[in-house]
Amino acid sequence: MTAESPELPLAAAFPDADRAQWQRLVEGVLRKSGVAEATGAAAEDTLATDLQDGIRVRPLYTAEDGTAAPGHPGFPPFVRAGRPEGTTVAGWDVRQRHVHTDPQRANESVLADLENGVTSVWLTVGDGGVPVAGLEQALQGVYLDLAAVVLDAGADFAAAAEELLRLYTASGAPVREAAGCLGADPLGLLARTGDDAKLRVQFESAARMAARCSAEAPGVRALAVDALAYHEAGGSAAEELGTSLATGVAYLRQLTDSGLGIDDACRQLEFRYAATADQFLTIAKLRAARRLWARVAEVCGASPAASAQRQHAVTSTVMMTRRDPWVNMLRTTVAGLSAGVGGADAVTVLPFDAALGLPDAFARRIARNTQSVLLEESHLSKVIDPAGGSWYVESLTDELARAAWAWFQEIEGAGGQAAALRSGMIAGRLAETWERRTEDLAHRREPITGVSEFPHLAEPPVNREPAPAPIGGGLPRVRRDDTFERLRSRSDAHLAASGARPKVFLAALGPVATHTARVAFAANLFQAGGIETVAEPAPVDAESVAEAFARSGARIACLCAGDAVYGEQGAAVAAALKSAGALRVHLAGKPRGQRDELVAAGVDSFVFTGCDAVEVLSSALDVMEVA
Repeated sequence: MTAESPELPLAAAFPDADRAQWQRLVEGVLRKSGVAEATGAAAEDTLATDLQDGIRVRPLYTAEDGTAAPGHPGFPPFVRAGRPEGTTVAGWDVRQRHVHTDPQRANESVLADLENGVTSVWLTVGDGGVPVAGLEQALQGVYLDLAAVVLDAGADFAAAAEELLRLYTASGAPVREAAGCLGADPLGLLARTGDDAKLRVQFESAARMAARCSAEAPGVRALAVDALAYHEAGGSAAEELGTSLATGVAYLRQLTDSGLGIDDACRQLEFRYAATADQFLTIAKLRAARRLWARVAEVCGASPAASAQRQHAVTSTVMMTRRDPWVNMLRTTVAGLSAGVGGADAVTVLPFDAALGLPDAFARRIARNTQSVLLEESHLSKVIDPAGGSWYVESLTDELARAAWAWFQEIEGAGGQAAALRSGMIAGRLAETWERRTEDLAHRREPITGVSEFPHLAEPPVNREPAPAPIGGGLPRVRRDDTFERLRSRSDAHLAASGARPKVFLAALGPVATHTARVAFAANLFQAGGIETVAEPAPVDAESVAEAFARSGARIACLCAGDAVYGEQGAAVAAALKSAGALRVHLAGKPRGQRDELVAAGVDSFVFTGCDAVEVLSSALDVMEVA
């Protein structure tokens, strides 16, 4: 640029674009897709995605979609971060979970983690974990003044807390410099077990320990508001947030009634949330959680300095799969990234094989190295609230906070968290949410890579030593892969009994270009149920299909072709397959105007994108008499 032609921003060379112009471009794309009637806002709406909690994600966000200012990091409402510096000084706390019942083995894994990047220990104690008497051995060699210890002791909380505080004193380190969480969570225990016989005693014990920590060990928090129980029962993000708020409020009431000031009571709580592979929803959930709790603390009279929520994010067990567990590494990486970007103070990345039993050393190393890469190589902790300012993230945070607040108000209106758990109100709400999500999973509207999409039947099973059974009796524990896992188990039983998996013959008709896509679709569908697919290298027709079907060894078949080919050959091939002994004949696609003729010829069902895959696969296994 010369002095006569001053340098201008590159954008100045282009005309401004507006939403209407973008919508017209969308209309053109939709017309090519057969949705010609959609125009303007209606065209934009066809690209929107419905999430749980009544939230609808639009395809485009602009400054017009802005929400109330989220404030500054470290200041109410703490949307952007709980501290002014965020995690930029030392990163977030890398916290790993340990569930061994043998103190010696627990100690070995604890030391291995602490020596290789982990900064705090999350230890299961009591029922399902290390015995309280073995806590000292499990923590042998751990510098308690350097590594924070977080307990998950359930009903054994009081004894485990006393033992840990004794160990702090015995170590010689200044107790006031200790950090961690004793993990008292009476309402979480009620949710997990359904047993409220000792709820009052547990509340009182937690309050006494909170007063002791406040006076003697201010770096140690006594109570954990663990929302994982509600997430793992099938709850949505807003339901997880709403129940955590109701739980936190119940604990504040107990602590202040017991004599603690509101600021000290707030400082005794640590909140635990699930991080999923839905990165934006996880980021928004953690940001919304801080905003909501800041409002609760403000109403309760807490000072701004005590109103920031302390957060521990844990990668979701609901999203973890038992088949093709290696994909879990990818899921937990995205979840861990989302937790860090969302501003969690501590993050736990569960090992990829955690759904199969006790994780091995390799899985634990991958889990901790995942966080090391995010921190040290991706530098995620070097930016405060990296998602802040995104019109989408800010809007999603606002919508999620509003939905969670409405649910929180429902719980409070029902008498509070304990009453809502006792009455079954919470269980019923979570069950309804999970039922709707189960429908999406069954129809593969929510795909599961390696399970409902792109399964690998030849993948050798990954075997692990059984993990201690988690406490139960209360809210259920669900997994996304539950239904497909049952189908695959039926296939495994057939393999064990007969030496082969159940099979489906893919009858590819017409030119390769017209049937390839539907062959791939059908193979993907049936393999999700553990049904092996068999196809001829060349297309078949009415004359050759019977012999090809016999060679396949299959008992059911699926026609794969373009709609035009179905009109020419479909009925004849279906009839030939039935004559050849096919117990069921499926057809990939939804050919228009041909359905009655094809059904009359022998087609039993049509499989297509969005069909009930679980029903199709279950009925196919039933027909083949798979136990």
